[in-house]
Amino acid sequence: MHDTKPEALVADTPAANRRARLAVPADVTTLVSLMREFYAESGFGLDETWATAAFNQLIGDPGRGAAWIIEERGQPVGHLVLSVRFAMEFGGLLAYVDDLFVRPEHRGKGAAGAALDALVAECRRRGCRAIEVEVAPGNLPALAAYRRIGLLPGDDERQHLRVLLTAPSPG
Repeated sequence: MHDTKPEALVADTPAANRRARLAVPADVTTLVSLMREFYAESGFGLDETWATAAFNQLIGDPGRGAAWIIEERGQPVGHLVLSVRFAMEFGGLLAYVDDLFVRPEHRGKGAAGAALDALVAECRRRGCRAIEVEVAPGNLPALAAYRRIGLLPGDDERQHLRVLLTAPSPG
């Protein structure tokens, strides 16, 4: 059995002074602020009380996943969220890239790559069998970032189906 307590995993890109560091409870306000920007870019509102509770729950129970703050020169420029679950299809843990956001002015410079390197290292440490992500087919920059770590479109015609049992509050 693998220890689910995340280590202080950090992926650094020293030349650009860029890194992704594992978030701690004191980072929740920053994570919510970044999530607000991410949602606004997609035209969604964000209930900050709900988002704060969600980040506190995730960070408080490392068995559920992890979050990283992406930094350049010590300033937050994005975030990455990992969710983990058991999947019969893989006979073990399945990692899911739940959120990946980099502020527009920092895109295309390796910030997402640093975060994804930290995520892959954490997934290997946990013994995850696979990593999945949901991305729009037209989001070419995201597809390129994910392709860099081996994430490719599936070769089947499965669809993601969903029912909300409790809806998040509108933002």
